[in-house]
Amino acid sequence: MGQWFMPLSAYHLRTSIAVSDIQRAVAFYEGKLGLQALQSGPSANIADGSRVYGSGGAPALNVYQAVTAGKTPATLATWYVDDIDQIVDELVSSGVEFIRYDQFEHDAKGITARAGGGRIAWFQDPDGNTFALEADD
Repeated sequence: MGQWFMPLSAYHLRTSIAVSDIQRAVAFYEGKLGLQALQSGPSANIADGSRVYGSGGAPALNVYQAVTAGKTPATLATWYVDDIDQIVDELVSSGVEFIRYDQFEHDAKGITARAGGGRIAWFQDPDGNTFALEADD
């Protein structure tokens, strides 16, 4: 067995999220989540169909228009935050709704205990793509 000489762990990772309508997605990601677009560009045959958003000081999220939008119930990306209560409050005030899953006990804000300690809360974009906030508190 040979050794792998170009490990992926040496490279920055960016999450890609498919959306059905880029303009509706821009209203959500920029207007409600407060993300700033670092660049916009084409997505397949859609001239202005993608955005790259920064988070944590680096490009982190690629949002692009595609027919595969919202096809998985899995959590696609997680923000690790210092004060989950404050971030949830700010997002709720901008119109973000948090998901409550029947199998978990949630507090009044929709935050639940995380496996292994800490707390977690989930929300979705307009296409049903699921995201989480996590904190170690």
